[in-house]
Amino acid sequence: MAEELQPIIKRKKVIAGGGHHGGAWKVAYADFVTAMMAFFLLMWLLNATTEDQRKGIADYFNPTIPLSRISGGGSMALSGDTIQTQDTLSQSGTGTKTKDSSSKVDDKSAEKNAEKGEALTEQKVALLQEAINDSEAALADHLRVKMSPEGLVIEIVESDGVPLFSVGNAQPSAMLRQLLEIVATSFKDMENSLKIVGHTDASGYGENATYTNWDLSSDRANTARRLIVQSGFPASQIVEVSGKADSDPLSNDIYAAENRRISLTILRKD
Repeated sequence: MAEELQPIIKRKKVIAGGGHHGGAWKVAYADFVTAMMAFFLLMWLLNATTEDQRKGIADYFNPTIPLSRISGGGSMALSGDTIQTQDTLSQSGTGTKTKDSSSKVDDKSAEKNAEKGEALTEQKVALLQEAINDSEAALADHLRVKMSPEGLVIEIVESDGVPLFSVGNAQPSAMLRQLLEIVATSFKDMENSLKIVGHTDASGYGENATYTNWDLSSDRANTARRLIVQSGFPASQIVEVSGKADSDPLSNDIYAAENRRISLTILRKD
């Protein structure tokens, strides 16, 4: 009887994974290095800055009153043109492409005045911030501060359920009176001129109405003018009082409460 053939079983050892040649550890190491870099940067900043500078950095990331620096005529706040660009120098007559010694003196003087103006503006914004902090905390939600080509813009905005005026007329609320008093007290000793503009939302009075949002926004701006003068701001420094109705909304929603506002612009000194 022939011997039966036995099957031969061959087992192959398979090693899964890349062992120490895998890439997962590289991601974890990169995260660790990034975290350490951020940590040492934080330590360096804490050591290299003063207490006031650290407060300024903290307020930049979490401001109570948001301040947006948008420059149109120069980087400085209210003292006129900056001397950083050749175009600005030519337009303002303080310099040309070829400068002599007298123009350099003028440039230094203009730069010093510009820096002084920006420092003064920052002091006033800080004073405004302090006054808001000393009053009701909710008031800060109705103030927006930013830089524009014209100067420092302080916008007093309405919110849902907290109106600046009675519906459809120019009767001011107690909150608006308080906010205008704070603004007037903070800026009344500045020599800059003031522009006041009223804004409404797109809600109208009807097709046949003779009184429109243009009238309403103008009346509200005039009410703000009277209140700010009563609070101590010099009437002679108010150079414009106007209304823009709903032509310049803050929100994409033309009926949003924040569109109903009063804009106060501390104009640059040209």
